[in-house]
Amino acid sequence: MKYYLEVNGRERLVELRERLGELSVTVDGEPVELAYERIDEEGQLLVLSGGRSYGVSIEGDTDQIGITIAGHLYDVRIEDEREHAAHAAEREASRGGGRVTSVMPGVVVEVLVARGAEVAAGQPLLVLEAMKMQNEIAAPAAGVVQEVFVEQGSAVGAGAPLVQLGPPPESEDS
Repeated sequence: MKYYLEVNGRERLVELRERLGELSVTVDGEPVELAYERIDEEGQLLVLSGGRSYGVSIEGDTDQIGITIAGHLYDVRIEDEREHAAHAAEREASRGGGRVTSVMPGVVVEVLVARGAEVAAGQPLLVLEAMKMQNEIAAPAAGVVQEVFVEQGSAVGAGAPLVQLGPPPESEDS
């Protein structure tokens, strides 16, 4: 399973795989030797990595947590693959892009807009099924649909263009 983490403002991609009781971890594509033991039900762990042991304390909820390792506090935000895909349009808007793309493979369940439609920020554009979950892909900002690249039933890969948005029409009051 892939997790997209932001640790003290720095983005990381962590992939966890468990096979036959063995935990395999990569961080940004690099393998990391890691094992852990739960000490109590309060979020205390013993982590073994690179021949060293660390006392780790975890507090918070599933989206944002605080992790203390050897007296150092780390602010961590976490998204799994499904959440990352669902929030892709919002992230694209913050980068100023007008093309909404798929961040993971999936199937278009429903297209909710057509070319020429005016959309509001946050308005659903289409529904994408990925990892057996249906995700509404929303407009990152207000605008006009310039192009719809997919149709219902289309299979899309990661990075595939879904919808192109243009700037909103000029207000008649301006």
